[in-house]
Amino acid sequence: MGRIKIEFPNPYIFKTKIKIRVSDINYGGHAGNDNILSIMHECRLQFLQHLGFKSEIDISENIGIIVSDVAIHYKSESFYGDELEVKLAVDDFNKYGFDMLYQLDNLTTNKEAATGKTGAVCVDYRLKKVVPIPEILIQRLNKGQKT
Repeated sequence: MGRIKIEFPNPYIFKTKIKIRVSDINYGGHAGNDNILSIMHECRLQFLQHLGFKSEIDISENIGIIVSDVAIHYKSESFYGDELEVKLAVDDFNKYGFDMLYQLDNLTTNKEAATGKTGAVCVDYRLKKVVPIPEILIQRLNKGQKT
């Protein structure tokens, strides 16, 4: 099986800094793979709040997003106290969703820690079914900022 390759597009539309917490450290003494996904999740929530949304489940009347797939390419270790700069870009839009791509750079070691992708699909939580991307989300994603 071939290795996962994630091409992070330019430009990114959001970035944040997140420190590695003690709870992120695994038995190998570095940030665990599940915690890198958790850091991507934190970045995604900060990004949505930056766009003016309260949460992933409150984009538009009963409509939110869910993660449909995940890919992460780990590139270097991160340790307790290291500061990561996490950049986010969006790509590969379709009627129901899009991809969010992440680049995690370790500012403490000056190494790229990981790249990742989460597929986002829009869902009506009341009806429990996939729905088209709400226009307000498309507008704000295109602007890369809240209106």
